Amino acid sequence: MDTTVIESSEFIKVLSDNSVERFTPLTAPASLDLYNGYMCKDVTIDPLKPITARIFTPSTTVAAPLPVLMYFHGGGFCIGSTTWLGYHHFLGDLSAASESIIISVDYRLAPENKLPIAYEDCYASLVWLSQQKPTEPWLQNADLSRVFLSGDSAGGNIAYHVAIRAIRDEECPVRIIGIIPIHPYFGSEKRTELEMRQGSTDDVKSNDMFWRLSIPEGLNRDYEGCNLERVEVSKSEWNRFPNVLVFVAGLDFLKERGEAYAEFLNKKGVKEVKLIETKDEKHVFHVFRPDSESTRLLQKQMNDFINSV
Repeated sequence: MDTTVIESSEFIKVLSDNSVERFTPLTAPASLDLYNGYMCKDVTIDPLKPITARIFTPSTTVAAPLPVLMYFHGGGFCIGSTTWLGYHHFLGDLSAASESIIISVDYRLAPENKLPIAYEDCYASLVWLSQQKPTEPWLQNADLSRVFLSGDSAGGNIAYHVAIRAIRDEECPVRIIGIIPIHPYFGSEKRTELEMRQGSTDDVKSNDMFWRLSIPEGLNRDYEGCNLERVEVSKSEWNRFPNVLVFVAGLDFLKERGEAYAEFLNKKGVKEVKLIETKDEKHVFHVFRPDSESTRLLQKQMNDFINSV
């Protein structure tokens, strides 16, 4: 049966029969063999939904508990995977350099699973972490009092919303002490200056499409998952918000969104908010060039943050 393309970009096509075709770059399998100072394996968080993850663990012989970094991949909530080659190498190298356990989560994607499902899936990964620690050998050294949330683009957005939920959940089984959003993906009905520039037309068109596919039916870009200022957070909750390190890229048309995020957190009284701009780089450069000098610097800055909090 013939179908019509109703949404399309170089990364995703949504057809009139509700089927979805996604861009798939090179992928990497998990390997129990030691490579560049780390090992990794795939695990299932919830087989019914499904939610899966890839665990990276460093080859350290240190017996002391290791910090845990939960990483949520980007892709406008519609594409992306822990198996993508760029994520695999970036997170594996970061695990070895920072001597931390990294859990990269594959949450359910829109448009089949619109927001807030991605938030729910990623919060479920925190619960899974606490439940599996007693029996999963790779988590025996996990320090659940030193958990970080990180992610790029949409994953940076997810880290923010998962952190809020963790603060509100009196039974949250882990202690989040820092979040590290990389080129975080937020929006609103009001355009930024960069979004209104003539040279941003194609980027804005693609950006609008991803939000249209991921936001719940009947809502616009002032939905609380998109417009960070629409989330109702009390003063006492802001006082418990973890330290934040925000990365933006100099050539990213969404740079102003990341800068506004850092400024927003500062105004709300979050105890420590640091903003770092990587000059002359584009959106999520570390995924497409995991071996670049800029990516190595990004890893070092993340490592310094993880080991200083």
